[in-house]
Amino acid sequence: MDEKLTVPYVALESERARHERERKHERTLWFIVVIVLILLLFGTNAAWINYESSFTDEESTTVDLDVDTANGTANVAGIGDVFYGESTNDSPQDAQADTQDGR
Repeated sequence: MDEKLTVPYVALESERARHERERKHERTLWFIVVIVLILLLFGTNAAWINYESSFTDEESTTVDLDVDTANGTANVAGIGDVFYGESTNDSPQDAQADTQDGR
């Protein structure tokens, strides 16, 4: 084991050149990977922005009406969907209308 192994200078230089080429390929590969990851990052962000912008905000309109106490009804036309709330008038006519409608 005490023998010294001599390597020719040409063999040493050829090995160094081969390792440099391998490192160059590795650096090129890592550069391509980084560029692809950056493009994917921008692509996913653009996709999320597009997805989130596809939703619209809903607007609601509140209309306050005075109800004629003679018949106890008020009709609204032309405002879209009508949502019926609870009556704030506790007259006997309202109570009778509620029991007839089954509410």
